[in-house]
Amino acid sequence: MEILQILISGVSQGCVYGLIAMGFVLIYKATEMVNFAQGELMMLGAYFAYTFINILGMGYLFGFMATVLSMGLVGVVLERGILRPMIGEPPFAVLMITIGLGFVLRAIAGAVWGTETKSLSNPFTGQVARVGELAVGYENLAIIAGTTVLCIGFYLFFRFTRLGIAMQAASQNQLAAYYVGIPVKRIYSLVWALSAALAAVAGVLVAPVSLLEPVMGFIGIKAFCAAIVGGFGSLPGAILGGLIVGIAEQFAGLYLPPGFAATTAYVILLVMLLVRPQGLFATMQQKKV
Repeated sequence: MEILQILISGVSQGCVYGLIAMGFVLIYKATEMVNFAQGELMMLGAYFAYTFINILGMGYLFGFMATVLSMGLVGVVLERGILRPMIGEPPFAVLMITIGLGFVLRAIAGAVWGTETKSLSNPFTGQVARVGELAVGYENLAIIAGTTVLCIGFYLFFRFTRLGIAMQAASQNQLAAYYVGIPVKRIYSLVWALSAALAAVAGVLVAPVSLLEPVMGFIGIKAFCAAIVGGFGSLPGAILGGLIVGIAEQFAGLYLPPGFAATTAYVILLVMLLVRPQGLFATMQQKKV
């Protein structure tokens, strides 16, 4: 029973990693940029939810919707104001821009909301689902259920909608997509909006089980490891990589000496790079010259 309890906790944590990793993959597939501020976007989304729900008293559902919409707008502003001018620049310059953006977002969060820890009001606090001796918090169930719904939604979006198909076309061949009339620049903005909204969902889901603080975005580093483990061009791989890292962390905390759990993601990343550098789902293709 203890193993099952740890497994469920690992799946819950892995879903958070997977959602953030999906943000990494979305932006990379569409723009070939690696957004190292994805974790900070999750942190910002959590603080937006705190503002709408705790401070403005909008209620959990309406606060959740307002957070997702607001973070989508933030994603558009970041893409158009900061990242779009960097198109065509060396990848290292773009990488440094996103790292710097992470520092700026942490500083803004500290200045606006303060550095002391906060908690997000939610309808799951203190509620536990029991099946025999197994007890699972509603917060963990909400994370797992939310991730499942999002995965199904993304599958349907990219499979059956014109916008989703256009995004896939732009990510596979930008020039060809432009020639057939797909507004590539607008697609870029929508991808950043989608990625920021996804980070917001992760922030709202993880907030009940993790205190809000400006440095909570560092979880994005482990999510980046999960994205590489799953295959950096694959959305299903991002979720699978997140689950592998999350479950491994929980079991490492149970069976290994204290402190080893925090390094589990990096050990898994190192092993994966040695054994299968392309990740579990190798969807990235080499460009032909």
